[in-house]
Amino acid sequence: GKIKAVFHENIVSLSQIYNMKIKEVVVALERFAPLPLQESYDNAGLQIGLTEAEASGVLLCLDVTEAVIQEAVDKGCNLIVAHHPLLFRGLKQISDATYVERCVRAAILNHIAIYAAHTNLDNALGGVNFEIARRIGLQDIRFLVEQNGGGSGIVGTLTVPEEPIAFLRRVKSVFGINCLMHNAGPARPVRRVALCGGAGDFLLKAAAEAEADVFLTGEMGYHLYSDTKTVCGL
Repeated sequence: GKIKAVFHENIVSLSQIYNMKIKEVVVALERFAPLPLQESYDNAGLQIGLTEAEASGVLLCLDVTEAVIQEAVDKGCNLIVAHHPLLFRGLKQISDATYVERCVRAAILNHIAIYAAHTNLDNALGGVNFEIARRIGLQDIRFLVEQNGGGSGIVGTLTVPEEPIAFLRRVKSVFGINCLMHNAGPARPVRRVALCGGAGDFLLKAAAEAEADVFLTGEMGYHLYSDTKTVCGL
């Protein structure tokens, strides 16, 4: 079909999709990031809605919120593709007690399907982790833990080693973030970098075994973060 992209702040609206059903969009997403690549705790895939309807437009977002659903309504989009699953833990009721319940109700009432591409997109070849690596200039990239054509986390090398603080400042600049937490770090220059775009606690040992100088991750448990040197020597 013919697709016109309309950018709005941090959300991309793909409108004017002709003769394309929602299920065809889902098939394309899962061809790139197959659901079997998701971590065992995850709930990626179709969250809400029927897929036989023709796609009137697709709204991309990080998190599904009431404001995002209203934007989809305003833009005439009947499919929302989010990174983080709206339905991550089981619901025992659907009322208006929580924002998740309100989002579910709003999506159903407005005939909007919701799809999440989460850790399957992180773990896909060319997915989230590869994009992070590309932006910080890593070469010779490979998965930290391989699985079924994809993998968890990646490791690669910088063409020119950097001092740890200089590297972290560059990461902040590349991704436009104001705060980056780190431990004392290595005394040596950073050359080999391991990373995981989401919660990467479970990959810390693999990063050490890959001889990474730095491990970048979206989040980490407090005690493991505080005791990183004892745990793995990073």
